Amino acid sequence: MSQIKPCLWVNVPPGDVVDYYKGIFPNVTVADVNPMMAHLVIEGQPLMILGGNRDHAFNKSVSFVIDCMDQAEVDHYWDKLTANGGAENQCAWCKDKYGVWWQVVPDALLTFIGHPDRTRADRAVQAMLQMKKIIVADLEKAFNG
Repeated sequence: MSQIKPCLWVNVPPGDVVDYYKGIFPNVTVADVNPMMAHLVIEGQPLMILGGNRDHAFNKSVSFVIDCMDQAEVDHYWDKLTANGGAENQCAWCKDKYGVWWQVVPDALLTFIGHPDRTRADRAVQAMLQMKKIIVADLEKAFNG
C-alpha cells in the first residue's frame, strides 16, 4: 500500500536535522541518513528530510501539531523548538531553528475552547489569543471566570 509522508526540503545537511529532532522528541527512529536525504519516524509520523534547498522557506500554511498531555510537555517542546534561532508566535504556534512551523497544543486547550458552555469557552479563547506559549493554568483561570 502506498504511504503518504511529509518531506522537509532544507538548506542544511539532512543529518543535522535528524540529530536536532532526536534531541527534542523521545521517540525517533532513523531508517536512513545520507548526504542528500534522511528517512525517519518521529512519534509514529514518517518524515523525509531532503537537502539542497536554497530558495524556498517554510511558512505557517503547513505545520506539525504536537498534542501535549500537560504543561510539562508544552514547556519541553516549546522551549526546545524555540531555542537557538527558533521563534514564538501567537496561539500555540512556534517555529524551530530550521523554520519549520509547529503548534504545541495542550489537551486542556481543546477541552476548554470546545466546551458546550460557550461563555466559558469564549473566555478561554480570549485568553488563548493573548498567549504565545499556552499556559494551562492561565487558560483554566479564564475558563472558570
